[in-house]
Amino acid sequence: AEGSGAMGGSASLVPRELLGEYQELTFLSKQEILLAYKRFSELLPKEERENAWSARVPKSQILTLPELRANPFQHRICHVFSTSETRDDSMSFEDFLDMLSVFSDSATSDIKSHYAFRIFDFDDDGTLDRKDLEQVVNCLTGQGEESRLSSEEMEQLIQNILEESDIDKDGTINLAEFQHVVSRSPDFARCGGLQR
Repeated sequence: AEGSGAMGGSASLVPRELLGEYQELTFLSKQEILLAYKRFSELLPKEERENAWSARVPKSQILTLPELRANPFQHRICHVFSTSETRDDSMSFEDFLDMLSVFSDSATSDIKSHYAFRIFDFDDDGTLDRKDLEQVVNCLTGQGEESRLSSEEMEQLIQNILEESDIDKDGTINLAEFQHVVSRSPDFARCGGLQR
């Protein structure tokens, strides 16, 4: 590619046809996609940056991002957005874009609540049961002794959540029920760390 030297190597950035595709598939602008690519490649060792397209960033590096560093659901977020076949929660550039797209202010509340649901579904079985809810609460209250709820408090809280959300009274919250609750109380989705 002639002239790529003049651009200080930045010509090896996002191919134009993909840029258009990413704009259609995400809630991100062209500038945000280019910035995401820069951020993604900076998470890679120098020698891999040229091929950031095909590289995967390990979970340990993804967790250093400011969006995730303080997020109590950071491990679940990596798990939900990673398409790694070895299930190591590493991310490709497209995984990374998907994550930033859902985090972005332009993402619809339906999309946000869909991903918040998946993040809260710790056992990945498609419903939020008592065990999932307990882990959600533990993430939100922190694991410190002084902030942990007693088992009675936990039981009461989960009871309240189910009474509020479990419309068909089957003891679990499905996606539709979750989205119904979120539509009434947007703060709930914010818990998923998907809204800043």
